[in-house]
Amino acid sequence: MKFSEIIGQEAIINRLKEAVELGKIPHAVMFTGIEGCGLMPLAIAFAQYLLCQGPPPSEPDPMGLFGFDDPVESTPPERPCLKCRSCLMAQKLQHPDLHFMFPIYKKYGTAKPTYCYDFIDEWHNLLIDNPYFTYDEWMDAIGAENQQLLIYESESDEIFHKLSLVSSQGGFKICIVWLPEKMNETCANKMLKLIEEPPSNTIFIMASEHPEQLLQTIRSRVQTIAVPPIPENAISNELTTHYGLMEEMARSIAHSSQGSLSSALKAIKDDSDERLYFDLFVQIMRQSYMRKVREMKKWSEDLAGLGRERIKHFLSYCQRMVRENFIYNFHNASLNYMREQESSFAVKFAPFINENNVIGIMNELSLCERDVAQNANAKIVFFDFALKLTVLIKNR
Repeated sequence: MKFSEIIGQEAIINRLKEAVELGKIPHAVMFTGIEGCGLMPLAIAFAQYLLCQGPPPSEPDPMGLFGFDDPVESTPPERPCLKCRSCLMAQKLQHPDLHFMFPIYKKYGTAKPTYCYDFIDEWHNLLIDNPYFTYDEWMDAIGAENQQLLIYESESDEIFHKLSLVSSQGGFKICIVWLPEKMNETCANKMLKLIEEPPSNTIFIMASEHPEQLLQTIRSRVQTIAVPPIPENAISNELTTHYGLMEEMARSIAHSSQGSLSSALKAIKDDSDERLYFDLFVQIMRQSYMRKVREMKKWSEDLAGLGRERIKHFLSYCQRMVRENFIYNFHNASLNYMREQESSFAVKFAPFINENNVIGIMNELSLCERDVAQNANAKIVFFDFALKLTVLIKNR
């Protein structure tokens, strides 16, 4: 992957290129930012940039048979060249000096350790298909369902062994760690020691969405680069150029994505789910305000039947809608990230979300998330939430 393929992160790219040109390549760097801003594309492009050995030399033309006998001014080839052996292997994510660590789950029915390599085919396919993939998409790719994904101690031992070997191509050995905050405690401590005393010519590149969950000792030993959200115009241009959206729709989706290409792509793919979540949100707000207990109970039962993952997405959607409607009251359109249907609903609904109840409603939604994650009875959880909402939504 080339830096030119990354969307809207020119400042970060220039910073990385400058570090290489000045010979100030950090032995451990961590990109941090929101999901979908380009953490993994940056990590992969930077790795390929470092692994590139330059294009093979041109065939000599001593007789000037092809018209190149006159001296011409040469320019340095662009990196990565995509022609050298290293680039060709890295392009397929199969370079012997390029290693990956990422969260996985222990497969049932096996007592032996589970390694990232056990999922390497799914990893390569997902990365090549869409380097802006999400955590949920990775879970779907490996059939994790409700499994908890972690980077286990066995993986730190395995990566130590791989990095201790001599570089296959005579250059850098690179380890890309996706979501290092998912390392369990033992793995994190072993990785800390490895980062403190890295094997020769080794570079660690981390991509973290929640760096605050990572050991402070690791954070203090890596060079952190905060990756900003992707500019709206860059996302909009990507949607019109590569996904065939009309400009007006592309601008609307880009604005509501809040700098995440993943969110923008999800809005295109999952429009039916978004409509369902919007309808459920409108239903419960109206039913709670009117205190229609029977309808509220039916709503709770319908929601409980959606399945755990869709319930989680719905709760996240509710939190976003509560936040957006609260901000809507400030009458500054640039602060809002709602689609047309949501904005139309906010015209009359927003005054009901105010400083007297916004924290209470958000807290109750957070409690719902916690209870669902702990396998509580979803029907009871949501009916209880609906009853509490009848009081909160009247606080004006």
